Amino acid sequence: KKGEGAKRKRPGPKEAKAKAKVKGKGKRNPTKEGDGLGNADARAQNASSFSSILPTGGFNLGLGSLAKSKVGASVSAYEDYHKFDGGKETKEAKKARYADMVNKYYDLATSFYEYAWGDCFHFAHRLRGETLRESIKRHEHFLAMKFSPCLQNGKRAKVLDVGCGIGGPAREISAFSGVNVVGLNNNSYQVQRANKITSEKRKSAKAAYKKAPASVLGSCEFVKGDFMKMPFDDNTFDAAYAIEATCHSPVAEDIYKEILRVVKPGGLVAIYEWCLTDKYNSKKAEHRLLKHQIEIGNGLPDIRTTKACKAAMIKAGFEMVEDVDLAECSPVPWYEPLYPSSGYFASLEALSAFKTSPLGASVTHSFCWLLEALKLAPEGTTRVSGVLREGAVGLIEGGKLNAFTPMYFMLGRKPN
Repeated sequence: KKGEGAKRKRPGPKEAKAKAKVKGKGKRNPTKEGDGLGNADARAQNASSFSSILPTGGFNLGLGSLAKSKVGASVSAYEDYHKFDGGKETKEAKKARYADMVNKYYDLATSFYEYAWGDCFHFAHRLRGETLRESIKRHEHFLAMKFSPCLQNGKRAKVLDVGCGIGGPAREISAFSGVNVVGLNNNSYQVQRANKITSEKRKSAKAAYKKAPASVLGSCEFVKGDFMKMPFDDNTFDAAYAIEATCHSPVAEDIYKEILRVVKPGGLVAIYEWCLTDKYNSKKAEHRLLKHQIEIGNGLPDIRTTKACKAAMIKAGFEMVEDVDLAECSPVPWYEPLYPSSGYFASLEALSAFKTSPLGASVTHSFCWLLEALKLAPEGTTRVSGVLREGAVGLIEGGKLNAFTPMYFMLGRKPN
């Protein structure tokens, strides 16, 4: 089925041309392999018309790769993956069809993410007095610093960003470290947004990049592909990193093995992983509920523990260099953007987190309802907002109980 990463025989030129025709009209069918209910025309329109003042992406448009008429059906299909009853849920469908589930999630959620978070969809270790944006950049720089020792001086290294989102960290790390970053993403809409934003932001830097010595300024490019079956040869990259992305994989060991395969011997791999901590207790109903809320609100097949992720890295073949839960040593709670502990009006920084806070989410939810009622947003938009709100509730509760962390840091080396 489309979006599931199943192997398919490539059609010949004549077959491909015939498939691209709409019967009886001779027009090209914009639907591509892996789009599910989405299509290239809707994706192009939604990607070019995104506005940061709207959570829905744009007036009278769809979401992600989805046309306006397809959003409601896609929400229903996504929700079916996360059925939850009395603390029990079916995990097999989520794992077996993880690519389809995750693609549906990001087609629906990306515009909301970009509206609230900008181009970097991740949490950060944060110091007191530091703004959220500053902490996000430092969080990315910390990761880049960790994999940098394996890179050769005087040469533009090639680094893989596994699950690159819309490219915010790739753009930052390529400029900060002077490396060429290749971002891999299985969601066509996010790849298109990443290319569009990068093209706009890098226009003024092109001349500087051409004149700069090697290892001073890096570039970034984005590739559509399933990170469980990467479209790269063995030993392609000097290093790799993943920021809150490998949690979408159905099996931890398998994604770590695939990263190991494409990195050169001696290369370092730095990962921020979403994990349950030792404080999580599966016997408690409230703990099982917050786990479910995080999974449905963030497109996850199954959240693993820190111990399970570390064991999977080692079993995959990495030499473990370092591992630490950065949430344990963060002076400001990592969930502060979702739940300002000192109140919304304690500072300008607290007020700036309004969009991501529970109150801001309620306002956004009401706004989505109004746009949907006026037929300016697609049917199902309010349900998407509701799913994201549910995920935020789970994250906040998981953070307060120290039962969940979005920043379990692991650094592994591929043996020589």
